Amino acid sequence: MARVNVFDTTLRDGEQSAGVNLNRLEKIEIAKQLERFGVDIMEAGFPASSQEDFNAVKEIADTVRNCSVTGLARSFKSDIDSAWEALKGGAEPRIHIFLATSPIHMTHKLKKTPEEVVETAVESVAYAKQRFPHVQWSAEDATRSDYDFLVHIIEKVIEAGADVINLPDTVGYTTPDEYAKLFKHVRENVRNSEGVIFSAHCHDDLGMAVSNSLSAIEAGAGQIEGTINGIGERAGNAALEEISVALEIRKDRYDFQTGLVLKEIKRTSDLVSKLTGMQVPGNKAVVGRNAFAHESGIHQDGVLKEATTYEIITPNMVGIESNNLVLGKHSGRHAFKQKAESFGFELSEAKLKEAFSSFKDLTGKKKEVTDEDLFAILTDKQTENEDVPKYELKAFQVQYGSVNRPTATILLTRPDGKEAEKAGTGEGSVEAIYNTLDDLLDEEVHLQDYQLSSIGKGRDALAEVYVQLTVNGKKASGRGSAQDVLEASAHAFLNAVNRTLHLSQTTHVKEVQL
Repeated sequence: MARVNVFDTTLRDGEQSAGVNLNRLEKIEIAKQLERFGVDIMEAGFPASSQEDFNAVKEIADTVRNCSVTGLARSFKSDIDSAWEALKGGAEPRIHIFLATSPIHMTHKLKKTPEEVVETAVESVAYAKQRFPHVQWSAEDATRSDYDFLVHIIEKVIEAGADVINLPDTVGYTTPDEYAKLFKHVRENVRNSEGVIFSAHCHDDLGMAVSNSLSAIEAGAGQIEGTINGIGERAGNAALEEISVALEIRKDRYDFQTGLVLKEIKRTSDLVSKLTGMQVPGNKAVVGRNAFAHESGIHQDGVLKEATTYEIITPNMVGIESNNLVLGKHSGRHAFKQKAESFGFELSEAKLKEAFSSFKDLTGKKKEVTDEDLFAILTDKQTENEDVPKYELKAFQVQYGSVNRPTATILLTRPDGKEAEKAGTGEGSVEAIYNTLDDLLDEEVHLQDYQLSSIGKGRDALAEVYVQLTVNGKKASGRGSAQDVLEASAHAFLNAVNRTLHLSQTTHVKEVQL
């Protein structure tokens, strides 16, 4: 079977999803899980976009050793220099340079002639090749580009040193047969393409990202690009978990394989969903909570008699295990540590102690502590910034009734270590809490979005809240979990505010597309 490389861009294209704002610790945690998942190339970010992104890319490159870490760069020497400084410590440094090639982009965005675009592309690739052993070049909006022009510019960038050529469907416009035709045309007509890997990067605007990616593989693409859960700009990217399982299940059709560890799919999906705040739809292929649920009596009967009657994918294949009681109030710290390690977490002694304390508190409140509960506790502790001045909730009380206006009284510790207490009202309990917190904070805060979900099932399930705020004019996201919805809401609000307190000056280039 032919080997197809997997290029994961969850930390770059995925983070461009509206409302997603990962911090350094969260990016590193996702990176370590992607390494366990077995991706070949990991696009860790866009180093030139901000100091925060530069630091995260550098730390990921210095940490991850079992796959190649890359960073995105525009066709500017300054971007390439920034990428090299961030990535040079990696096990296999590479750079991903892009430049638009469609008439609409060259005319209206770049304001360059085709000849100028070719010159810019060649200069940037040649400059990057002086440092990077691996250079990937992307023809942005390739699917709306002229085929002959694509052949011409690809020949030139290969001469300049490009090792991988990416033909992205930037706006999710193409269809499977058209995309296959594009790859076949380029591979057959680019004279110096021998030894070069062609890559497919598909967006899902028309719902065909996975289908287009599979068509590209059949047409000779040696690399596939995508994200976990299909997150990304607008309607998102091709979902890597769907592509990998399709290749596995339909081996009769696709004579290709990846190096992905399929049993890590569910854990990877859950981690990305939790840290980005982007919930996986229940009917999502492969990883949705209903992917293996059977409501119909006919289906249930068939599955009980023979699972393959209605299940083409086994839950075990993608890492979905039975969610039974795993640890209880009598479990010790050693067992808890072993469970954390089985999840792939590497907590410091201080964070392990805090996580164990949170676990013990939970065992006194819940009848059963599930894998989902433990995963939430461990993720929160692993991605929590230590030794950073912050607002901390000490106590709160809410008075509420059907005929009374909700009133919240909150005591918190400020970043300077002093305590502050106030009471406030609102039309609802959550609004009362947020109005009171707003009065207690020095920052100017506005709530943009509020999402509430449960972790697991049952009336004693943990509540998880995800919020999007603007803090002093900057976008911020935060999450909080607790058995009480109101407590989780307060933690999410403060988490978003605290994240802005330690962020370096950022200048994200959010208009970047591929």
